[in-house]
Amino acid sequence: MRDEVDTLVEAWARERQDLDLAPVEVFSRIGRLARHLDLARKVAFTAHGIESWEFDVLAALRRAGAPYELSPGRLLRETLVTSGTMTNRVDRLVARSLVERLPDPHDRRGVLVRLTPEGKTAVDGAFEALLEAESALMSDLSARQRTELAHLLRALLAPFSPPES
Repeated sequence: MRDEVDTLVEAWARERQDLDLAPVEVFSRIGRLARHLDLARKVAFTAHGIESWEFDVLAALRRAGAPYELSPGRLLRETLVTSGTMTNRVDRLVARSLVERLPDPHDRRGVLVRLTPEGKTAVDGAFEALLEAESALMSDLSARQRTELAHLLRALLAPFSPPES
C-alpha cells in the first residue's frame, strides 16, 4: 500500500541522498492525520453546537466526575491555557448556560466552575460523535495494530509530557 508520503520521500531521496528521511515518513503522516482529525473534531462538535475550545473545557469538567466541577486553576492545568483565556472561556460558557460559577465552600474568595445539565448533554453527545469519527479513521487497523500504534505514539510524546503528580 502506497500513499502520497511515499511519493514525497522518493522525490527527496532522489534529490538529497545524503539525508535520513525516516522522520519525514513518520511526521508527514502524523501531520496529514492531524488534519483529518481536526476536520472530524470540527464536524462532531459542530453537530452538537459547540466549538473545539468549548469541548476542551466541558470535557475537563465531565472527566472530573460528579458533581462535574473544578476550580479555575485546575481547569487551567487541564486545558493548558492562560488565566485570562480561561476567564474569557468560562464567561462565554456561562453566557451559553453550559457551565455555572459557584462559590467554593472551602475558600471564601474562590469559585468553582460546574457543568450544567445542558453542558453535560452537549459534551456527551460531542464525545460520542468524536469517538465514532475517530474509530472510522482507524477502521483499517486491527485491535493489535491500534494498541501497538498507541504505544509507539506514547513513546514519541513522552519527552513532551509533564510528569504525573
